[in-house]
Amino acid sequence: MAARTIGLVGAGVIGSGWAVRALARGHDVVAWDPANGAEGRLREAIERVWPAATELGLFPGADPGQVRWADAPEKVAEAVDWVQESAPEDEELKRSLLRRLDAAAPPDTVIASSSSGLLPTRLAEGLRHPERFLIGHPFNPVYLLPLVEVVAGEATSADAVAAAVEHYDDLVMHPLVVRNEIEGYLSDRLQEALWREVLHLVNDGVATTAELDDAVVYGPGLRWAAMGTNLTFHLAGGDGGMRHMLHQFGPALKLPWTHMEAPELTEQLIEAMASGSEAQASGRTVAELEHQRDQGLIGVMRALGTTGIGAGRLITEREARIQAASREADQTGR
Repeated sequence: MAARTIGLVGAGVIGSGWAVRALARGHDVVAWDPANGAEGRLREAIERVWPAATELGLFPGADPGQVRWADAPEKVAEAVDWVQESAPEDEELKRSLLRRLDAAAPPDTVIASSSSGLLPTRLAEGLRHPERFLIGHPFNPVYLLPLVEVVAGEATSADAVAAAVEHYDDLVMHPLVVRNEIEGYLSDRLQEALWREVLHLVNDGVATTAELDDAVVYGPGLRWAAMGTNLTFHLAGGDGGMRHMLHQFGPALKLPWTHMEAPELTEQLIEAMASGSEAQASGRTVAELEHQRDQGLIGVMRALGTTGIGAGRLITEREARIQAASREADQTGR
C-alpha cells in the first residue's frame, strides 16, 4: 500500500502510539488534541520511543518528523486517508467529537475510535454517515503490540470493516474482527476477569501485587505469548485434548477457588470448546503442537534474556551456570 496520511484526534498515550506506528510504516500524520502543550508532548513521545520502533523495523520513508499539527479536529478529518479518534473514555465527549469529525470528513473516509469498551452503535448516534464508523481498539504500547480489535456497530457497513482490516494489516497489526457487538469487546473482558481476581486476592491479604505478577510472568504468561488459553488447555488434556481436559478437570470449576462463578458445564459447552480447540489445532497432533509451543516459549525467553525481565533473567542465569559448570568440568576432567 502506498504512503498515506493518517489523521489522529487525541494525542495522549494511545494517540502518540498510533502516530509512531503510522510513521514507522512510512505514512504521514496529521494530529490534533485540545490540551495545552499537546503538540510538544506528542513530538517528545515520538522521539522517546522511536528507537524501539527502529528496532522493530522501519519501512522505507519512515520519518519521525512527518507530523503536521492541526488547529481543529475538522482540519484533521478534511484531508486524510484514515481518521483514528483516541479521546478519553467518556461516551458523551466521544460522541460530540465524532459528530464534528463526521461532518468534516468525506463520506468515504473511515472514522475509527480507539475506545476500549464502549458500544459503537451508541457512539454512532447522531452521525450523518454511521456506516463508515467503527471501533479500532489497540493495546498499549500501540507502536509494538500488534493486536487491534475491530468492532462494528449496527449501522457499520461491511465495506468499512473490510477497509479497517486492510488498514490495520497495512500497519502490520493483527486486526481481530469481533463478530458480535459487546461492551468491553474480547481482550479487555478476559483481562478484567483476571484483574478482578487480582483485586480480590490483594484485598483479602492473600498475596501482594508482585507475587501475583510473578504467578503470571513465570508461568502462564509465557504460554500465553505463544498460545492462547484455549489451545494451552487443549494440550493439557493430552491426546484427548480439550474434551478430555474438561471432563477430567471440569468439576473443579465449581470449587470456590475464585470469586467468579463458572457456567454450567453442559455437554453442548464441552463440545463447543472441544471443537473450537480442534479447529485451532488445524490437524496438528498434540506432539506437533507441543513442539511448536516449546519452540515458542524458548524463543520468548531468549528474547527476554537481553532485558532481564521475568523469565529472561532466569534463562540468562541458566546459561551462565551451564557455562560455569562446563568450565569446572573441563578443569577437573570430569
